[in-house]
Amino acid sequence: MILDSSAQTGGDNVYEFLNLTHSGLVSSLGGTNVSLRSDNLNLSWHNPALLTKSMDKSLALNYVNYFAGVNYGLVMYSLSHPSAGNFAAGLTYLNYGSFTEADPSGVITGSFHASEYAFSVIWSHEIYDNFSAGINFKPVLSHLEKYTSFGFAFDIGGNYHTSSGLFSAGLVIKNLGAQVTTYAGEKRLSPPFEIQAGLTQQLAHAPFRFSLAIRHLEKFDLTHMYDDPEDGNNNSGFFENMLRHMIPGVEMIPHKNLYMSAGYNYQRRSELKLESKTSAVGFSWGFGINTSILNIEFGRASYHLAGSSNHVSLIVKTDKVYRKLWTKN
Repeated sequence: MILDSSAQTGGDNVYEFLNLTHSGLVSSLGGTNVSLRSDNLNLSWHNPALLTKSMDKSLALNYVNYFAGVNYGLVMYSLSHPSAGNFAAGLTYLNYGSFTEADPSGVITGSFHASEYAFSVIWSHEIYDNFSAGINFKPVLSHLEKYTSFGFAFDIGGNYHTSSGLFSAGLVIKNLGAQVTTYAGEKRLSPPFEIQAGLTQQLAHAPFRFSLAIRHLEKFDLTHMYDDPEDGNNNSGFFENMLRHMIPGVEMIPHKNLYMSAGYNYQRRSELKLESKTSAVGFSWGFGINTSILNIEFGRASYHLAGSSNHVSLIVKTDKVYRKLWTKN
Protein backbone atom coordinates (compact mmCIF):
# COMPACT_ATOMS: atom_id res chain seq x y z
CA MET A 1 0.00 0.00 0.00
CA ILE A 2 1.33 3.44 -0.97
CA LEU A 3 0.41 6.52 1.05
CA ASP A 4 0.61 9.55 -1.19
CA SER A 5 1.26 12.95 0.41
CA SER A 6 1.88 16.17 -1.52
CA ALA A 7 5.15 18.10 -1.46
CA GLN A 8 5.60 20.33 1.60
CA THR A 9 7.15 23.73 2.19
CA GLY A 10 9.69 24.47 4.91
CA GLY A 11 12.96 22.90 6.00
CA ASP A 12 15.25 25.52 4.46
CA ASN A 13 15.45 27.81 7.49
CA VAL A 14 16.38 27.86 11.15
CA TYR A 15 14.02 28.71 14.04
CA GLU A 16 10.91 27.47 12.23
CA PHE A 17 9.05 27.54 15.56
CA LEU A 18 8.63 31.31 15.06
CA ASN A 19 5.82 30.46 12.64
CA LEU A 20 3.76 28.57 15.22
CA THR A 21 0.34 29.94 16.15
CA HIS A 22 -0.41 30.36 19.85
CA SER A 23 -3.74 32.18 19.96
CA GLY A 24 -6.94 30.18 20.24
CA LEU A 25 -8.70 32.74 18.03
CA VAL A 26 -6.06 32.91 15.30
CA SER A 27 -5.65 29.13 15.21
CA SER A 28 -9.40 28.74 14.69
CA LEU A 29 -9.24 31.17 11.74
CA GLY A 30 -6.73 29.00 9.89
CA GLY A 31 -3.50 29.83 11.72
CA THR A 32 -2.71 33.30 10.32
CA ASN A 33 -4.32 36.72 10.68
CA VAL A 34 -2.58 40.10 10.31
CA SER A 35 -5.61 42.40 9.91
CA LEU A 36 -8.08 41.74 12.75
CA ARG A 37 -8.32 44.68 15.20
CA SER A 38 -9.64 44.11 18.70
CA ASP A 39 -8.45 44.32 22.30
CA ASN A 40 -6.84 40.86 21.98
CA LEU A 41 -3.14 41.17 22.83
CA ASN A 42 -2.30 37.92 21.00
CA LEU A 43 -2.96 39.62 17.65
CA SER A 44 0.17 41.77 18.07
CA TRP A 45 2.33 38.63 17.76
CA HIS A 46 1.07 38.21 14.18
CA ASN A 47 1.22 41.92 13.30
CA PRO A 48 2.94 44.36 15.69
CA ALA A 49 0.90 47.22 14.22
CA LEU A 50 -2.21 45.64 15.79
CA LEU A 51 -0.91 46.49 19.27
CA THR A 52 -3.26 49.28 20.41
CA LYS A 53 -3.98 51.32 23.53
CA SER A 54 -7.11 49.21 24.13
CA MET A 55 -4.70 46.39 25.15
CA ASP A 56 -3.14 48.52 27.90
CA LYS A 57 -2.26 46.44 30.98
CA SER A 58 -3.36 43.19 29.34
CA LEU A 59 -1.74 39.85 30.14
CA ALA A 60 -1.91 37.09 27.50
CA LEU A 61 -1.35 33.45 28.49
CA ASN A 62 -1.30 30.75 25.80
CA TYR A 63 -0.77 27.01 25.87
CA VAL A 64 -0.83 24.57 22.96
CA ASN A 65 -1.01 20.79 23.24
CA TYR A 66 0.73 19.80 20.02
CA PHE A 67 1.79 16.32 18.84
CA ALA A 68 3.86 13.44 20.28
CA GLY A 69 4.40 15.09 23.66
CA VAL A 70 5.42 18.43 22.15
CA ASN A 71 3.90 21.57 23.66
CA TYR A 72 4.49 25.28 23.35
CA GLY A 73 3.17 28.57 24.69
CA LEU A 74 3.37 32.34 24.82
CA VAL A 75 3.06 34.89 27.61
CA MET A 76 2.89 38.66 26.93
CA TYR A 77 2.12 41.86 28.81
CA SER A 78 1.36 45.29 27.36
CA LEU A 79 1.51 48.94 28.43
CA SER A 80 0.52 52.10 26.58
CA HIS A 81 1.81 55.66 26.81
CA PRO A 82 -0.14 58.66 25.44
CA SER A 83 2.80 60.04 23.46
CA ALA A 84 5.42 57.27 23.26
CA GLY A 85 3.06 54.64 21.84
CA ASN A 86 2.16 51.09 22.78
CA PHE A 87 4.59 48.53 24.20
CA ALA A 88 4.46 44.80 24.86
CA ALA A 89 7.00 42.22 25.99
CA GLY A 90 6.78 38.46 26.15
CA LEU A 91 8.33 35.04 25.86
CA THR A 92 7.41 32.10 23.66
CA TYR A 93 8.77 28.60 24.12
CA LEU A 94 8.67 25.24 22.34
CA ASN A 95 9.28 22.11 24.41
CA TYR A 96 10.13 19.04 22.32
CA GLY A 97 10.07 16.78 25.38
CA SER A 98 12.49 14.08 26.49
CA PHE A 99 14.42 11.77 24.13
CA THR A 100 16.32 8.54 24.71
CA GLU A 101 20.08 8.90 24.29
CA ALA A 102 22.14 6.00 22.91
CA ASP A 103 25.72 5.46 21.76
CA PRO A 104 26.63 4.39 18.18
CA SER A 105 26.24 0.72 19.12
CA GLY A 106 22.66 1.27 20.32
CA VAL A 107 23.33 1.05 24.04
CA ILE A 108 21.06 3.44 25.93
CA THR A 109 23.11 5.93 27.91
CA GLY A 110 20.40 8.20 29.28
CA SER A 111 18.06 10.89 28.01
CA PHE A 112 18.22 14.46 26.74
CA HIS A 113 15.87 17.37 26.15
CA ALA A 114 15.32 19.92 23.40
CA SER A 115 13.64 23.32 23.56
CA GLU A 116 13.59 26.72 21.84
CA TYR A 117 12.78 30.19 23.13
CA ALA A 118 12.10 33.60 21.64
CA PHE A 119 11.79 36.83 23.59
CA SER A 120 9.55 39.51 22.13
CA VAL A 121 9.63 43.30 22.45
CA ILE A 122 6.87 45.05 20.49
CA TRP A 123 6.28 48.74 19.82
CA SER A 124 3.51 50.37 17.80
CA HIS A 125 2.28 53.87 17.13
CA GLU A 126 -0.54 55.50 15.18
CA ILE A 127 1.32 57.49 12.52
CA TYR A 128 -1.67 59.00 10.75
CA ASP A 129 -5.41 58.88 11.34
CA ASN A 130 -6.52 55.26 11.00
CA PHE A 131 -3.01 54.03 10.12
CA SER A 132 -0.52 52.48 12.55
CA ALA A 133 2.88 50.84 12.28
CA GLY A 134 4.76 48.51 14.57
CA ILE A 135 7.90 46.43 15.04
CA ASN A 136 8.59 43.23 16.96
CA PHE A 137 12.18 42.39 17.95
CA LYS A 138 12.69 38.69 18.76
CA PRO A 139 15.99 37.40 20.20
CA VAL A 140 16.03 33.61 19.78
CA LEU A 141 17.71 30.85 21.82
CA SER A 142 17.59 27.25 20.57
CA HIS A 143 18.92 24.38 22.69
CA LEU A 144 18.92 20.88 21.15
CA GLU A 145 20.61 18.30 23.39
CA LYS A 146 24.11 19.74 23.98
CA TYR A 147 23.99 22.06 20.97
CA THR A 148 22.94 25.68 21.27
CA SER A 149 22.26 28.41 18.73
CA PHE A 150 21.48 32.11 19.16
CA GLY A 151 19.91 34.49 16.67
CA PHE A 152 17.35 37.24 16.22
CA ALA A 153 14.45 38.25 14.00
CA PHE A 154 12.29 41.33 13.34
CA ASP A 155 8.67 41.69 12.30
CA ILE A 156 7.65 45.00 10.70
CA GLY A 157 3.95 45.65 10.19
CA GLY A 158 1.36 48.20 9.14
CA ASN A 159 -2.37 48.42 9.68
CA TYR A 160 -5.15 50.55 8.18
CA HIS A 161 -8.67 50.65 9.58
CA THR A 162 -11.77 52.69 8.88
CA SER A 163 -13.21 55.04 11.48
CA SER A 164 -16.24 52.80 11.84
CA GLY A 165 -13.98 49.88 12.76
CA LEU A 166 -15.79 47.59 10.32
CA PHE A 167 -12.87 47.24 7.86
CA SER A 168 -9.18 46.65 8.54
CA ALA A 169 -6.17 45.73 6.40
CA GLY A 170 -2.68 44.64 7.42
CA LEU A 171 0.74 43.97 5.91
CA VAL A 172 3.67 42.33 7.71
CA ILE A 173 7.27 41.53 6.81
CA LYS A 174 8.10 38.66 9.15
CA ASN A 175 11.33 37.21 10.50
CA LEU A 176 13.95 39.50 9.04
CA GLY A 177 17.06 38.39 10.91
CA ALA A 178 20.06 36.13 11.18
CA GLN A 179 21.51 33.14 13.00
CA VAL A 180 24.38 34.63 15.02
CA THR A 181 25.85 31.39 16.40
CA THR A 182 25.33 27.94 14.88
CA TYR A 183 24.82 24.62 16.66
CA ALA A 184 28.05 22.90 15.64
CA GLY A 185 29.95 25.14 13.25
CA GLU A 186 27.71 24.45 10.26
CA LYS A 187 26.70 27.05 7.66
CA ARG A 188 24.47 29.81 9.03
CA LEU A 189 20.83 29.74 7.96
CA SER A 190 18.18 32.44 8.01
CA PRO A 191 14.93 32.61 10.01
CA PRO A 192 11.77 31.76 8.02
CA PHE A 193 11.31 35.06 6.14
CA GLU A 194 7.81 35.74 4.89
CA ILE A 195 5.54 38.58 3.73
CA GLN A 196 1.89 38.40 4.76
CA ALA A 197 -1.17 40.56 4.10
CA GLY A 198 -4.79 40.40 5.15
CA LEU A 199 -8.25 41.96 5.08
CA THR A 200 -11.01 41.87 7.70
CA GLN A 201 -14.60 43.04 7.14
CA GLN A 202 -17.33 43.04 9.75
CA LEU A 203 -20.95 43.35 8.64
CA ALA A 204 -22.74 46.38 10.03
CA HIS A 205 -26.13 44.72 10.48
CA ALA A 206 -25.33 41.02 10.87
CA PRO A 207 -23.25 39.13 13.49
CA PHE A 208 -20.47 38.08 11.14
CA ARG A 209 -16.87 39.11 10.60
CA PHE A 210 -14.86 37.77 7.65
CA SER A 211 -11.09 37.63 7.31
CA LEU A 212 -8.75 36.70 4.48
CA ALA A 213 -5.05 36.14 5.18
CA ILE A 214 -2.56 35.94 2.30
CA ARG A 215 0.74 34.19 3.03
CA HIS A 216 4.10 33.99 1.24
CA LEU A 217 3.77 37.08 -0.94
CA GLU A 218 7.53 36.80 -1.48
CA LYS A 219 7.15 33.47 -3.30
CA PHE A 220 4.30 32.54 -5.63
CA ASP A 221 5.16 28.88 -6.25
CA LEU A 222 4.31 26.98 -3.06
CA THR A 223 4.22 23.56 -4.75
CA HIS A 224 8.04 23.47 -5.28
CA MET A 225 7.27 22.90 -8.98
CA TYR A 226 6.45 19.30 -8.09
CA ASP A 227 5.06 17.26 -10.98
CA ASP A 228 4.55 13.52 -10.98
CA PRO A 229 5.92 12.16 -14.28
CA GLU A 230 3.38 9.33 -14.12
CA ASP A 231 0.50 11.74 -13.70
CA GLY A 232 -0.62 14.13 -16.40
CA ASN A 233 -1.76 16.71 -13.85
CA ASN A 234 0.36 19.79 -13.26
CA ASN A 235 0.39 20.40 -9.52
CA SER A 236 2.05 23.81 -9.90
CA GLY A 237 -0.78 25.47 -11.84
CA PHE A 238 -1.77 29.09 -11.30
CA PHE A 239 -4.99 28.42 -9.39
CA GLU A 240 -3.41 25.70 -7.25
CA ASN A 241 -0.72 28.14 -6.13
CA MET A 242 -3.18 30.98 -5.62
CA LEU A 243 -5.33 28.86 -3.29
CA ARG A 244 -2.29 27.83 -1.25
CA HIS A 245 -1.61 31.49 -0.44
CA MET A 246 -5.11 32.22 0.90
CA ILE A 247 -6.58 31.43 4.32
CA PRO A 248 -10.23 32.47 4.77
CA GLY A 249 -11.83 32.70 8.19
CA VAL A 250 -15.19 33.70 9.63
CA GLU A 251 -16.48 34.65 13.07
CA MET A 252 -20.08 34.58 14.20
CA ILE A 253 -20.60 37.06 17.04
CA PRO A 254 -24.16 36.65 18.38
CA HIS A 255 -23.25 38.66 21.50
CA LYS A 256 -20.34 40.91 22.46
CA ASN A 257 -19.37 38.31 25.08
CA LEU A 258 -19.38 35.30 22.76
CA TYR A 259 -17.97 34.30 19.38
CA MET A 260 -17.68 31.13 17.32
CA SER A 261 -15.11 30.89 14.54
CA ALA A 262 -13.87 28.68 11.72
CA GLY A 263 -11.16 28.72 9.08
CA TYR A 264 -9.73 26.79 6.16
CA ASN A 265 -6.02 26.46 5.33
CA TYR A 266 -5.76 25.02 1.81
CA GLN A 267 -1.96 24.86 1.88
CA ARG A 268 -2.02 22.81 5.08
CA ARG A 269 -4.60 20.47 3.58
CA SER A 270 -2.62 20.08 0.34
CA GLU A 271 0.64 19.31 2.09
CA LEU A 272 -0.56 17.04 4.91
CA LYS A 273 -3.56 15.16 3.55
CA LEU A 274 -3.44 11.52 2.51
CA GLU A 275 -5.03 10.79 -0.84
CA SER A 276 -6.64 7.66 0.60
CA LYS A 277 -8.53 9.67 3.25
CA THR A 278 -8.44 13.46 3.45
CA SER A 279 -10.79 13.80 6.45
CA ALA A 280 -10.96 17.34 7.96
CA VAL A 281 -7.29 18.21 7.37
CA GLY A 282 -6.91 21.97 6.88
CA PHE A 283 -10.09 22.94 8.71
CA SER A 284 -10.13 24.65 12.10
CA TRP A 285 -12.72 25.93 14.53
CA GLY A 286 -13.03 27.54 17.92
CA PHE A 287 -15.00 29.72 20.31
CA GLY A 288 -14.43 32.41 22.89
CA ILE A 289 -16.07 33.92 25.97
CA ASN A 290 -15.33 37.55 26.80
CA THR A 291 -15.96 39.19 30.17
CA SER A 292 -15.02 42.55 31.62
CA ILE A 293 -11.84 41.16 33.21
CA LEU A 294 -11.06 37.93 31.32
CA ASN A 295 -11.27 36.55 27.78
CA ILE A 296 -11.16 32.77 27.29
CA GLU A 297 -10.39 31.32 23.85
CA PHE A 298 -10.21 27.81 22.47
CA GLY A 299 -9.10 26.76 18.99
CA ARG A 300 -8.65 23.36 17.38
CA ALA A 301 -6.80 22.86 14.09
CA SER A 302 -6.74 19.62 12.10
CA TYR A 303 -3.29 18.92 10.62
CA HIS A 304 -3.35 15.23 9.79
CA LEU A 305 -5.23 12.01 10.38
CA ALA A 306 -2.80 11.50 13.27
CA GLY A 307 -4.39 14.29 15.26
CA SER A 308 -5.17 17.96 15.84
CA SER A 309 -3.66 20.76 17.89
CA ASN A 310 -5.56 22.33 20.80
CA HIS A 311 -4.98 26.00 21.63
CA VAL A 312 -6.07 27.59 24.91
CA SER A 313 -5.68 31.34 25.53
CA LEU A 314 -6.47 33.61 28.46
CA ILE A 315 -6.43 37.39 28.15
CA VAL A 316 -6.46 39.00 31.60
CA LYS A 317 -7.20 42.73 31.94
CA THR A 318 -5.01 43.24 34.98
CA ASP A 319 -6.03 46.84 35.70
CA LYS A 320 -9.69 45.84 35.96
CA VAL A 321 -8.83 42.84 38.15
CA TYR A 322 -6.85 45.12 40.47
CA ARG A 323 -9.68 47.65 40.51
CA LYS A 324 -12.21 45.00 41.52
CA LEU A 325 -9.94 43.65 44.27
CA TRP A 326 -9.25 47.18 45.56
CA THR A 327 -12.97 47.98 45.60
CA LYS A 328 -13.74 44.84 47.63
CA ASN A 329 -11.08 45.75 50.19
